[in-house]
Amino acid sequence: MRHLNRLTAFLESKGFWWGVALLGTSLFVAALYWQYALSEEPCQVCIQTRLWVVAIALVGLLMSLLPHARGLYTAGNAALLLCAVGLGERSFYLYEIENFRGDGSCEFSLGMPDWFAVDRWFPSLFEVRNICSYTPEIAFGVSMAEALIGISLIVASLCGVNILRSATGQLSPS
Repeated sequence: MRHLNRLTAFLESKGFWWGVALLGTSLFVAALYWQYALSEEPCQVCIQTRLWVVAIALVGLLMSLLPHARGLYTAGNAALLLCAVGLGERSFYLYEIENFRGDGSCEFSLGMPDWFAVDRWFPSLFEVRNICSYTPEIAFGVSMAEALIGISLIVASLCGVNILRSATGQLSPS
């Protein structure tokens, strides 16, 4: 019971949000490492996945800097849940492609509207440079897509728990 109390206290703390920001930043840096150090050029879906990772880092950073209020806390968890679901969906799409299931469609353009042309604004970070085929192995036979699916499931689960606790009034009052 004591471990559960510590976990719930952590999930309500600024440390949780700093951890989310660190997770997103670490995933982004890892993607850039694979791209530039290991010459694994990103595809359209990889870049879309990268955008969800950046969104996770930004939500974590924003929530770690904002005051801890119940409404903001719930909104932050909802935003993080959205990002985790988006990351999971794009990662599962990549998983389907690398396992020869699904339609496997991929383009050499990011497909974002002109008002969000991150591939033109920051080509070294978000330019599509390859066609979709596979994701590299991270470790122990686990592909990057599989690892990202697992990460998104964990983050979505934590957000779901936090949202349910907030909805039922089990959060510490702020």
